[in-house]
Amino acid sequence: MQGAVGFGMGLVAAPIITMVNPSVMPGAIQVVNVTLPLFTLAAEWRRVDWRGLGFAVLGRLPGSVLGGLVVVYVSTQALGVFVGTMVLVAVGLTAWAVTVPRNGWTITGAGFVSGITGTATGVGGPPIALVYQNAKGPQIRATLAMFFLLSAAQSLGILALLGKLPAQALTSGALLIPFLVVGFLASRPLRRFLDGGRVRGAILALAGVSALLLIATTLLEG
Repeated sequence: MQGAVGFGMGLVAAPIITMVNPSVMPGAIQVVNVTLPLFTLAAEWRRVDWRGLGFAVLGRLPGSVLGGLVVVYVSTQALGVFVGTMVLVAVGLTAWAVTVPRNGWTITGAGFVSGITGTATGVGGPPIALVYQNAKGPQIRATLAMFFLLSAAQSLGILALLGKLPAQALTSGALLIPFLVVGFLASRPLRRFLDGGRVRGAILALAGVSALLLIATTLLEG
């Protein structure tokens, strides 16, 4: 999905991984987040919007710090509800397709929000994707890929400094990489044929169901 559209992996993967083993989140998804962009950039790095990327990274720096504090001071149960809620919010905003002007202020703000949600939950794509929703496919994929690469590396560093990056999280993330590669390869021949609206709708529906199930499971366990 992310290989074809440019974002969306966290929307689907974060709720499921948190349900299966919350102790490896958000580190495991960040390992995946730092790997996938390399494949996209290998093909489309020339299409990166470097000016916009600079604003996004500028906003993400303080956002990542706040996201790290969320991980430190929020319990596993509350984090599960938080992840589910953030995914639902992201799904709603993305499905609504809010028109956001693309300028330095909006990109910086999107980077800030992405820093909070991305570091705390592994779901940092929707804020940036909303700002770039009217860009051409190669530009949005390349710019988001570079942003995700830098963002995930930043989040991993912050989690490590805060002592919230256990070895199990790194191992779990590494075990997901072969499946990530298969998914990316499957996206390549489909990229030119898939209708973005229908694919996005199906993925958003799946992400929404996953988020609701995550919230329900977390509350029942509590």
